[in-house]
Amino acid sequence: MRGLLPLAGMRLRVPGTGAAAWHAARMLGGLGASVVCEAENQGSAADWAASGVTALTGTRDGDPVLPPGQAASAVRGALLALESLCAQAGRPVALPGVGVLSERAAIMGLRRDAPRAPRGAFRVLRAADSWVGLNLARPSDEELLPAWLEDADPVLEEVVARRTASELAERARLLGLPFAVLPSGPDEQLIARGQVPEVRPFVLTGGPGTRRGFLPPTLVVDLSALWAGPLCGHLLTLAGARVVKVESLSRPDGARSGEREFYDLLHAGQESVALNFGSPEGRASLARLVEAADVVIEGSRPRALRQLGIDADEVLARARDKVWISITAYGRTGPWANVPGFGDDAALAAGLLAFDPVTGVPSPVGDAIADPVTGVNAALVAVACRMAGGTWLADLALREQIAATLELPGEPGPPGEVAAPVARTPAGRAPELGADTGRVLAELGARC
Repeated sequence: MRGLLPLAGMRLRVPGTGAAAWHAARMLGGLGASVVCEAENQGSAADWAASGVTALTGTRDGDPVLPPGQAASAVRGALLALESLCAQAGRPVALPGVGVLSERAAIMGLRRDAPRAPRGAFRVLRAADSWVGLNLARPSDEELLPAWLEDADPVLEEVVARRTASELAERARLLGLPFAVLPSGPDEQLIARGQVPEVRPFVLTGGPGTRRGFLPPTLVVDLSALWAGPLCGHLLTLAGARVVKVESLSRPDGARSGEREFYDLLHAGQESVALNFGSPEGRASLARLVEAADVVIEGSRPRALRQLGIDADEVLARARDKVWISITAYGRTGPWANVPGFGDDAALAAGLLAFDPVTGVPSPVGDAIADPVTGVNAALVAVACRMAGGTWLADLALREQIAATLELPGEPGPPGEVAAPVARTPAGRAPELGADTGRVLAELGARC
């Protein structure tokens, strides 16, 4: 909500004169700080090239394609802003660089493959009147294709080409199929969320308590999965927070079954609690952990948590000092609040799509880019709100994180050498599922 921001009254100086400093100042100013910065937005091409994302964008046999927009520079700026806040709070921290956008691809050995995304589940298609994107990220999504296209044995590209984007989107939402349309202007969801004429990365409600000039000890309960939320938790771990990852015994984080190195990268140094969400005892323990947390990270649509007896608004109403980080595809509010989405399709829905300058082939940008952009921004807002004190609900939509980087001043500038994706070495092994359940529940007073 405008006019009520966590860094209001704080004066910060951002060093540097380049694009990262400009974006850092913009992010901190958007959180309410009075920022002194002499930087100019000198362009985004060099950050795109250095991030590993450009190497992942384009056709398999063609040259890399420079993406539009400034998401890579915005991520560099958000990381710089987070480092500045931590230093101001007396907790200096060394954070990863812009290569955080392509670490998963580096670990998995992914390659560009337009019109598919590097992992292959997402592809760009041509509808009768627009470019669209379909993400078959889950086994059940493939099974929905005949019902979606009303064809028992569809040839996907041919059937999609005969339908309008709005017709395809309507049926996809009815079936819960991750699907996106390249936008041509503001839509009902952005309007409902107050994201017109300018899209902001943070939709904040709440208010400060006793303002702090420091970052207090912080217990984070992370209910999220896959990439965006866990990246937020990882960055908070680096900033000195204690992070407890909470998973369902029957449906743990799907990333556990992927590349172990990537899971270790995001979860080393944390604790693991596993609960039976189907039992009254498990749900009671979950509620106690949420009540004990200083920061809650979750990536569920609101109705999913309510089915477990957890309501963010009710939890915050009882709290005096708590930050709730909610990560969804399209936001907690508005007519698309329960529409599913993942990093690739949410980015296309924001308007991020590259085209090969020679062949015109449409290319998804990088690997699920909305996920790491959101994870970095979520960590920044979590630290800002902890420094403010009080209770806050930070509503971060994957789509809006990307949309906020597309219409910004500044020229692209020279790209420089296109770097391949590179990943950091994990700090250690992530805990096995439920390794710390008994100890954490006993310490925090929860009951199995």
